[in-house]
Amino acid sequence: MNITRIYGLFLRHFYLITRSFPRVLDLIYWPSIQITLWGFISNFFADHSNYYNGAVGVILSCAVLYDFLFRTSIGFNMLFLEEIWSRNFTNLFIAPMKISEIIISLVITALIRALIGLIPAILLTSPLFGISLLNLGIPLAFLFLSLYIFGITLGLLVSAGLLRFGPSFENIAWSTMFLLAPFGCIYYPVETLPDFFQTIAYCLPLVYIFEETRNILVSGFVDYSNIINALYLNGLYLFIAIAIFYYSFNIARVKGTLINMGE
Repeated sequence: MNITRIYGLFLRHFYLITRSFPRVLDLIYWPSIQITLWGFISNFFADHSNYYNGAVGVILSCAVLYDFLFRTSIGFNMLFLEEIWSRNFTNLFIAPMKISEIIISLVITALIRALIGLIPAILLTSPLFGISLLNLGIPLAFLFLSLYIFGITLGLLVSAGLLRFGPSFENIAWSTMFLLAPFGCIYYPVETLPDFFQTIAYCLPLVYIFEETRNILVSGFVDYSNIINALYLNGLYLFIAIAIFYYSFNIARVKGTLINMGE
């Protein structure tokens, strides 16, 4: 594994982002709008519902965490799609770059993309709504880590689909998170779901992450079993996603479809 090649690919995507004002604006604009929107919705719920004590903090904190997950996953997908749209994916192997080096560079850049959008959104929550994610304390680091790993896992699975089925798989890149969101119990307790859906939800790390977020903010104590379960499932799914990505790449290489990837 060559650090120079990883750094080189990272710089390619980093310059694409930072040297384009519309790209940076897009990264900052949508998270900020979403957090502001959910902040005012949360204010309404706080005034008209006694389900949560401090509903603004609970709902808005979950909205921020979910946006970080969404930005990580879609960021990884967008970086991979950039290589396909520019017909540059096969050129990477002239370097030559290994698949592992490509994955690592995209993982790092996806984190940068997510943070560019997340930090301004977090800064808005304090002056507008008096909410700070730092109220979650040290467990916040584990929650963000779990969300980051799951976002990368989804990104790898979608990228594997792009390798296997080509650009026609692009629509899945945008719909994956929306498909899983109802089972993630982002804004409501898992008990809200029907029994069958609860079974599906408990197979996802999301439900443990957001249940623990509500648990800390509402009950004031940390249940580390939720954090451990989320990390365990994330590790399992990440391993499976990497295996599927390598499998899809080998299939594409054997069939010769790599050279045809592009718009």
